[in-house]
Amino acid sequence: MKINKPLHVITAVALSAMLITGCATDDDDTADTATASQESITDTVSGDGKGRYAAVNGLQLYYEIHGTGQPLVLLHGGLGNAETSFSALLPELTKNRKVITVDLQAHGHTADIDRPLSFEQMADDVAGLIDHLELEKVDVLGYSLGGGVALQLGSRNPDVVNKLVINSAAYRFDGWTAEGRTGMASIDPTAMIGTPMHEAYTRTAPRPGDWPVFAAKTKQLLTRDFDWTTEVAAITAPTLVVIAESDIVERPHAVDLINLLGSGTADATSDTAAATLEIVPGTTHYDILYRADLLLPIIEPFLDAPGE
Repeated sequence: MKINKPLHVITAVALSAMLITGCATDDDDTADTATASQESITDTVSGDGKGRYAAVNGLQLYYEIHGTGQPLVLLHGGLGNAETSFSALLPELTKNRKVITVDLQAHGHTADIDRPLSFEQMADDVAGLIDHLELEKVDVLGYSLGGGVALQLGSRNPDVVNKLVINSAAYRFDGWTAEGRTGMASIDPTAMIGTPMHEAYTRTAPRPGDWPVFAAKTKQLLTRDFDWTTEVAAITAPTLVVIAESDIVERPHAVDLINLLGSGTADATSDTAAATLEIVPGTTHYDILYRADLLLPIIEPFLDAPGE
């Protein structure tokens, strides 16, 4: 299908539209966070009691665990956090899965440290958390920046990945549309003060005053040229690629991604295909995570299907 409506003009706030006000609430009780009996009692509990901090690669990496069953790790988008990104999906996903949400380096509850932001390092952080929690193989769902982290995780740590869901992410910098690249380049820490993403950051960050550095480092990461063709071709995990009808990921790029992963066709529907592409109608890069009614019927059958 062809996109029949233009993308909105991208501004500095566009990249982080997963932080639209009202996406998450503090009194959401649809899923219970794991107790100390489920995870290491040595991990520090967060002040609100919802999550824990694991010592991983020099970080105090924040995570929460909801539900029981096959482990599923959720990786949020840039300038976001797990709560604001996935609150619409969590109630259903946690019914029969052990869902682990992670706030990546400098995002949400995880304080920054003195190192650049990189997809590769954040993937290694997630792998470290998986090992720390003794989860063995997990399914992984990554959105936007988190989708890039998920691709790196599948490439760098194939032994810990069972299935991948890559939502609205590129494996080459030119896979983003011109509008998307403009939005990334327009990130301005000062101009974004008072926006929903800034307010969410100040509510959750251990050091809210780090916002200017955080936003600047995120801009540097997102405007870096990259090409992961070799890395992606090495991924062995069955992969579901999901994009919005009006995404900032180029449609041909998404097709290239699944071909590179080994399915050979954008129309693959077999549960055992190396990769499958799904296009979610009536959605954009910025609202796709809120359409649980459209996303869950795509994601859950893929995760529930027997492995190869």
